[in-house]
Amino acid sequence: MSAGAIEVVDLLARWVHLIAGIMWIGNSFLWNWMDRNLESPHTDARSITPSPTGSIWLLHSGAFYYAEKTLLAGAPMPARLHWFRWQAYTTWWTGLALLITVYWVGGRAALTDPGVAALTHGTAVAVGAGGIILGLLIYEFAHRVLAPRSIALATAFWLTGLTAISFVFTELLSGRAALLHVGAMIGTLMAGNVVFTIMPAQRELVASVGAPPSAAGAGSTASARAKRVSIDNNYFVFPVILLMMTSHYSALYGQPRVWIPLAIIVAGGAGARHLLNIRFAFAPWKPALTATIVLTAGALYASVVFSRSAPPTLAVETGPVEFADVRHLIDRRCSSCHASEPSDLTFGIAPGGVRFDSPEQIVAMAARIQQRVVADQTMPPANKTLMTAAERDLLRRWIAEGARLNSVPTAAVQLPR
Repeated sequence: MSAGAIEVVDLLARWVHLIAGIMWIGNSFLWNWMDRNLESPHTDARSITPSPTGSIWLLHSGAFYYAEKTLLAGAPMPARLHWFRWQAYTTWWTGLALLITVYWVGGRAALTDPGVAALTHGTAVAVGAGGIILGLLIYEFAHRVLAPRSIALATAFWLTGLTAISFVFTELLSGRAALLHVGAMIGTLMAGNVVFTIMPAQRELVASVGAPPSAAGAGSTASARAKRVSIDNNYFVFPVILLMMTSHYSALYGQPRVWIPLAIIVAGGAGARHLLNIRFAFAPWKPALTATIVLTAGALYASVVFSRSAPPTLAVETGPVEFADVRHLIDRRCSSCHASEPSDLTFGIAPGGVRFDSPEQIVAMAARIQQRVVADQTMPPANKTLMTAAERDLLRRWIAEGARLNSVPTAAVQLPR
């Protein structure tokens, strides 16, 4: 596939993925909120069923809405029934397309990092795909085999399994790819819950309509499991959203122990979601949520700050750095991608909108160069162009001196030819 075709697939898949994900998450939050706010059953003349299990009045878009939850036991099927499933399917399919396009086939982001583990691209793809599939199998086994015996045992089993797989990702893949693959694994569990558990339970419930009340499908094992995994999906949402965005934050994926921010994101996100879920029965939920947010933010900040070591000073600084040396370095190590007409189209034209075509453009990006090249060392991706420690030190010195364009004496550091 040509670079242009990959670019278009990437664009369209991201667009649809984002829209479908918003719809899926919005539905999940709405239904979870309604379930926790339904009022006690009561008889209402407008009800289409004699056996409601709760109802609620809503105000939105200039009108009042009345919603009622029922099992329809012994009552006829409504003429029109709305199902909620395609948002989940579309989110997963487009997510898979992005995973393949960006990491597995398209090569638009570094899947491996020689500084993390010496893997071939094919092996790394097998690790990513195999981990996602294994995570799904562990989760399904826990819910179908262990949960009927003990919910606590099932939860401990799948949490242990997913944690182990996530840790392996961080030890074998590039930091950015590891976080993304953990998000993809959790997203696959969520979509799998819809396909393998929630939808079969829905079909069973539909089939029970018209049967005697004692045969209603809502009390079945499938329906109970569907409710359980639906709650799991609700808790997965907050961590997954941020994991899918971590590719924009090199301070998280660029540190040597990526599993630390990963654990903070999952624990903090799930904790915040839990407090929002129980807020109707837990009076001090606001201070608890505030504390959770503050602690999560503080832990992420600490993981970034304390994971860094100062870039080594490799030369005796005998004088200011000459911009000509900086320009020569960037032309050799960075401009193959970051240019209006790049020679390397792997990541598209000028990834992130960063161009180094002119001296002014280089100076304008000095702060970003300091962050990505010197501090996080996540550029070049997986050190694709083999930038040396001496070269990073040269950029550090130039930026520390004010990132000047004027001609000054030649720097002490000599670039390798």
